Amino acid sequence: MLGFAAALFFGWSKPAAQLDGQAYDWLFATSQTPGWQAHSALLAIDEASLIEMGGPRNLRKTLAEVLPRVCAAKPTAVAVDLMLSTIEDPQTDADLAKAFAQCPSVVLGADIVRKDSIWEEPIAAFRQTSAALAHVHADPDPVSRRIPLEKAVNQKRYWALALEAFRLSKQAGPILESPDDLNVGLTRIPAARATARSIYINYVPSSIPQVTIKQIRHQPEAALQFSNKVVFLGYTDQSAARDRLMTPMGSLMTGVEIHANLFETLHQGIFVTDAAVTLPVLFTLVAVAGAGLIFVFLSGSLAWAAAALWLILVHLAPRLLFSNQIFLGPSMLLSGVWLATIVSASFHYFVIRKQWQKSEADKTRYQQAIHFVTHEMKTPLTAIQGSSELMTRYKLNEDKQKQFAQMIHSESKRLASMIQTFLDVERLAEGEMNLKQDNFALASVLLASLDRARVLAERKEMTLDVGAIPTSQITGDKELLEYAFYNLLNNAVKYSPERTGIECHCSLNDGKVHVAIRDYGMGMDSNDLKKIFDRFYRSKRAEESGISGTGIGLSIVNEIVKQHQGRIEVESELGKGSVFTVILPFAQGPSLDSDIGNANQRTTTAR
Repeated sequence: MLGFAAALFFGWSKPAAQLDGQAYDWLFATSQTPGWQAHSALLAIDEASLIEMGGPRNLRKTLAEVLPRVCAAKPTAVAVDLMLSTIEDPQTDADLAKAFAQCPSVVLGADIVRKDSIWEEPIAAFRQTSAALAHVHADPDPVSRRIPLEKAVNQKRYWALALEAFRLSKQAGPILESPDDLNVGLTRIPAARATARSIYINYVPSSIPQVTIKQIRHQPEAALQFSNKVVFLGYTDQSAARDRLMTPMGSLMTGVEIHANLFETLHQGIFVTDAAVTLPVLFTLVAVAGAGLIFVFLSGSLAWAAAALWLILVHLAPRLLFSNQIFLGPSMLLSGVWLATIVSASFHYFVIRKQWQKSEADKTRYQQAIHFVTHEMKTPLTAIQGSSELMTRYKLNEDKQKQFAQMIHSESKRLASMIQTFLDVERLAEGEMNLKQDNFALASVLLASLDRARVLAERKEMTLDVGAIPTSQITGDKELLEYAFYNLLNNAVKYSPERTGIECHCSLNDGKVHVAIRDYGMGMDSNDLKKIFDRFYRSKRAEESGISGTGIGLSIVNEIVKQHQGRIEVESELGKGSVFTVILPFAQGPSLDSDIGNANQRTTTAR
């Protein structure tokens, strides 16, 4: 809808109107058909004629000489595109008026004096011999695509020169008007009053035939070319530069020739009309909707192919309409369909990309789960397998059987807990599971993790030093947090040399509890710190050490802490150890775990 609204806004702007004009020129220039028989001809005042007659000052005398020869050929009308508004030599004016009287249906031109906004008309002697007066305005903008068939000023109106010539050549009566059209005899002209009765000029494919005044003077038989045609008299010389206007074909044309082309348009009765105001809006809506629906119901190469085909069809629409004499300005339509296509294609691309990324992420998660199962669970599975094999292979006394049974039970519980922890973290990360919101003491979780890690520390003759644990209450999942603290302690023991120490200290700051676990192991460099929480990432030193590991534990810890609205900070230096600090929100209060009691400070040393 935004694309449609943007297209409407642009389609009614001035730049769009200019683009529509250029589109009209291209459509017209590429759709002309040859073989149009002209029904008019030019009586041209060219450079050679002006030189021979001695310049414009002798024009009226020369016209009085040649017009009788022209009119003897019996043209159907004579349209004069000259301003004859001043009295010159009385005898010459009288001779020219007499020449006009010998011609059938003479139409004289009138112009608007723009400074005074009044009509400049021919003198009375010429008006008395004319059949009609008409305006000679072309009104280019800046290309002469259309001409207003009427002009009015000071409550006086004149029809266009070509229109009056057409009416007189058809020997039709008065022009009949309605708000939407004009009727000249049997010809209906779609010229609405709202547009000053303007119509598009359907220029002839070839130039209008012309005969110069010089030719008429030296070859009177040349006047036969005007027989049964409308004669348009006017300047065609190069000095009449201001009277040369641009046409849709990209060439300059004199005003009198443009008026002749308008006459040919009226005579042929083939009129190009603007599409109704609602048509471009409707077409744009359909084009925009089509572009959007393509990417809703199709995907991949099929969607791109359909979009390309849709663009081609939409681009052909103005051409198809123009071939039926309807001009649809393409700016609104094409801007709408291109904008809709680009937006829809971009959205489609990112949606498909997101789906692909999700698919890849799901695939990766599956692989990670398999990796986790094959590595993290190997130890308890080995213990269970070994104990059960001993029980079946050897005849053990009751105490040994009980011991192995307890080990199998313990390891199976550990395995089940490990699986559940992993699945819970995965479901939390995917938003498929709500985090438990239990209230429990920080000490209960931390000391339970320390007790489990103490067994590992004893094997390496390491110390575990624990500072004061505040009576803070944590809200969340107790089992997940215990897993997180144990994993950090386990890593600290695993990657530290024998007979070193592990320190665990707690502090309160700005409504957060900070639990720092320090080791004096191999440490990490800055590159390792950037990737330490990535799944399956292990530092080069860790891999070279030969210590087993999957690289998944810290990523799970990080996810658990994040789910509890906390974060982990890491400081490390190669050869000097690391400090992992878990920062969690807390509430001050008494411990809820009666088994821990007041055990806020505890130091465990294993030797």
